[in-house]
Amino acid sequence: MISDQDFEARYVNALFDGTAFPEASAGNAFSANRLVRNSEHLGAEDLARAWRNPHALIHLFHNGDPVLRTDASGAVAAFTLQQTAKLNYDAAAGIYLGDRDGVPYLAATIVSSDDLPAPYTTLDMRSLVITGSVAAEDVASIAHGWSLLSWHANNRFCAHCGQACEKTQAGYRRQCPACEREHFPRLDPVSIMLVVDGSNCLLGRQPRFQPGMYSCLAGFIEPGETLENAVRREVMEEAAIEISAVRYHSTQPWPFPHTLMIGCFAKAESTAITMDAAELEDCRWFSREEVGAMLTGSGELKTPPPMAIAHQLIRAYYDLSG
Repeated sequence: MISDQDFEARYVNALFDGTAFPEASAGNAFSANRLVRNSEHLGAEDLARAWRNPHALIHLFHNGDPVLRTDASGAVAAFTLQQTAKLNYDAAAGIYLGDRDGVPYLAATIVSSDDLPAPYTTLDMRSLVITGSVAAEDVASIAHGWSLLSWHANNRFCAHCGQACEKTQAGYRRQCPACEREHFPRLDPVSIMLVVDGSNCLLGRQPRFQPGMYSCLAGFIEPGETLENAVRREVMEEAAIEISAVRYHSTQPWPFPHTLMIGCFAKAESTAITMDAAELEDCRWFSREEVGAMLTGSGELKTPPPMAIAHQLIRAYYDLSG
């Protein structure tokens, strides 16, 4: 077993020494959002003002995917309102995301399911990150917009009285005109953890994973739980491994549709695995050498792609355990 002192030195002190490592979340996909939201002070007039602004930019979505405009200079995912005048999007359901460098950003959904006219096309969110088609800041604000639009689409009626709700605060809230209940955007917190024992780490795979891919264990944080206890519970349920210390690594907005992944390292106090076959197809310990081969793709097994916080946790473990 790794000692408490070594665990703290490897996975806490080094991570939070700002001279050695940047903020870990900054390395995660969808994390480069620079929009100034000021959501507590927004109202209907702010949304209307953004729509009137000739410099405003808008992210559009078609059949659930971001819209791109590709020309000789590359791909663009934030358009002026003039550029999108002929696209049939639902401006009434549109939302004001915030400002970047003084420019307001909006988001809306195209109503028709028909193919888009050239030069517009779509690319799914994961491919948008993997291909690097647009800047990281735009990827983050696109994810921001999709999470909010999805929430609005799935929460049109009041959960208290069933009446139709109205969009308020430029899209950051909904309010019921009948009972006056306010409804706030949903965010689903998920604990994702890399369990470590000395220079070994615990990885598992689900049947839906790509062939040969292993990842960190993960699960939703339940009501009445701390992050640390959620980590301990999930690892015990899925692998029957006892966990003592839990240390935070980073977070990642995950717009599928509105999840926040909270990454941690967890110190194992036992090593015998009893796998939950209903959740996992396989679960086992990997040495640092095996993980190195997985990260470089030099073997049959692999980790999730760099866009996933699981990859960043595994990469940090590999770098810190050498």
